[in-house]
Amino acid sequence: MKKQIISLLALFSLAVVLQSAAPQEEKVMTKEGDTYIVNTTTLSKDIIGYMDATPVKVYIKKNKVEKVEFLKNQETPKYFNQVKKSLLNKWDGLKVKDAAAMKVDGVTGATFSSQAIIKNVQLALDYYQQHK
Repeated sequence: MKKQIISLLALFSLAVVLQSAAPQEEKVMTKEGDTYIVNTTTLSKDIIGYMDATPVKVYIKKNKVEKVEFLKNQETPKYFNQVKKSLLNKWDGLKVKDAAAMKVDGVTGATFSSQAIIKNVQLALDYYQQHK
């Protein structure tokens, strides 16, 4: 009986350790003050740029896009900097509905990366409209 209790406690302890060691999935949408922040890291795992996923955070306040933040990714820095320069402020100040419907051109020479960023922003805006 004593061995069974010790075994049970050991299993329970192991389960607790494994649970706490598991990566915690980020929330897709959070709110800071009156600004909503949509993070596409978990939403867009299948949206791949040239090398890998290209997640973004989209900041929305009073139903307008405040800014888009490009998150850590594995894209080639030389080409991704072109994407940043061209796309970083494209959606700033637009109403969410207008920004979501906007047709944005990709960046020549960084087509895969820019298309992935555009899809991520659209995904974030769609998510916001469905979950606000």
